[in-house]
Amino acid sequence: MSRRDFLFAAAVGGGAALGLAATSAQASNKMSPRAMSYRPSPNGQQRCDNCANWQPPGACKLVDGPIAPSGWCILYHPKK
Repeated sequence: MSRRDFLFAAAVGGGAALGLAATSAQASNKMSPRAMSYRPSPNGQQRCDNCANWQPPGACKLVDGPIAPSGWCILYHPKK
């Protein structure tokens, strides 16, 4: 298992655990952009719009709020 895959699995697993602990009043199980080091600019060739978690036109499966297609966060996982 590569370091990137391990970090991705750990982040998603940790996020799932946090989602289970959240109250039912919370509207979303998504993580905050700040906690995921989200930024609206790419990290080299890594961009939200070529990430497996990208949901057009401007959302992410794992990060809450509006997401720029050219953005990036620590949960980046390339599309296969």
